[in-house]
Amino acid sequence: MDKQLTNRKLLSLKRCLDRISLVLPASAQALKNDVDAQDIISINLQRAVQLCVDLALMQISQTDARVPDTMAGAFSSLNADGLLSDQVATSLTAAVGFRNISVHQYDAVDWDIVFAICTKHLGDLTEFARIIDARS
Repeated sequence: MDKQLTNRKLLSLKRCLDRISLVLPASAQALKNDVDAQDIISINLQRAVQLCVDLALMQISQTDARVPDTMAGAFSSLNADGLLSDQVATSLTAAVGFRNISVHQYDAVDWDIVFAICTKHLGDLTEFARIIDARS
């Protein structure tokens, strides 16, 4: 894997996650009422998920893992190859679902779910980054 490209993507991922943490309100209700935080969080979540997909596909290209048919399939493939735990693979697969809604049906975003992602699952993206960094 191209170490420089991987490092750039990992740095971008860290920036996205830091930005989300910086602007995340204290409650889901506060997020529902803060349009600026919604915009910052949604775009940074979209970017973070896309960076994880990119990194997963880069990793797959260096292994015998099954090439996925979908973005979410990239994490299932790494899980089947033993590179990701069930928890991280499941969380990142769900994150792709959020990304798709956010990009294609922004008016359907459920801010309670976004708040839950930000408070309970950003660590899974950080864990994914750690795994990729250790393998590159």
